[in-house]
Amino acid sequence: METAPGPEQIHLSVLLDEVVQYLRPISGGVYVDGTLGLGGHTEAILSQSVPDGRVIAFEWDESAIDQSRKRLAGFDSRLTIVRRNFADLSLGLAEVGVDEVDGILIDIGLSSLQLDRGERGFSFQRDEPLDMRMDIRREITAASLLASCSEEELADIFFYYGEERQARPIAAEIVRARGLEEIGTSKQLVALVARAVPKRFHPKRIHVATKVFQALRIAVNTELENLAGILDTAVPHLKPGARLCVISFHSLEDRMVKRKFRDNTELEILTARPIRPGPAEIARNPRARSARLRVACRKENIARGNEK
Repeated sequence: METAPGPEQIHLSVLLDEVVQYLRPISGGVYVDGTLGLGGHTEAILSQSVPDGRVIAFEWDESAIDQSRKRLAGFDSRLTIVRRNFADLSLGLAEVGVDEVDGILIDIGLSSLQLDRGERGFSFQRDEPLDMRMDIRREITAASLLASCSEEELADIFFYYGEERQARPIAAEIVRARGLEEIGTSKQLVALVARAVPKRFHPKRIHVATKVFQALRIAVNTELENLAGILDTAVPHLKPGARLCVISFHSLEDRMVKRKFRDNTELEILTARPIRPGPAEIARNPRARSARLRVACRKENIARGNEK
């Protein structure tokens, strides 16, 4: 009898019960987890769809794939991992011979593996190289952006991707500092941001560098472009009645999901407002506090023959 290994303690998947409730995995169903991470959501979907539900999981971070394979070893026969970003959904599904699925989940957040392991500069809590690539096959890093972008381009990245109101003075300070030495570590960047932002404008609830790090990560990994891509391409792969669940973590992403759901005439919105974690989940996992889940389903009366 198929059994799953014990859950990993280094990662808590957000809104896990709510995802299972809305995705409604059943035996015989085929589901996509667009962001495998450390496998928490995939594990729950596979556990709920015994004996023969299937998950096709997309992940472009090789280290996350290695960790999740260990966690999900008991599900090997029902799990297919595709090393691609979820924006390549159509290509990935074609590679494994699947066209239509019974549900799709996208979790846009970083995994604990990326935040807690000091290798790529996702966190400003430690001094790490400013890499920020989720897929190390990509060429552009956070350090290379800081070195090559003009002051105006940096300000736009911080303002549009991080919603940072002090974007211009921060960009000016970075350009001044890089003329003296290379900016290559998270500690250097934190110091520059703290120096550029007047003390009276330092936020009370988050670190002064939070939005700058967020903006650089989004830019390095083309996250908003990837999200727009999956929201456009996912729907044709959903069977009528199948559900699309998207978990986002900041307002830029959530607004995009809300707009794309609203504008797609083939979707019926199931969550008028985003579902947020309750107090108990936030107490267990403070990183879940900004998570927002929106769900839509493909309308049952879609005429299959009229699709492109």
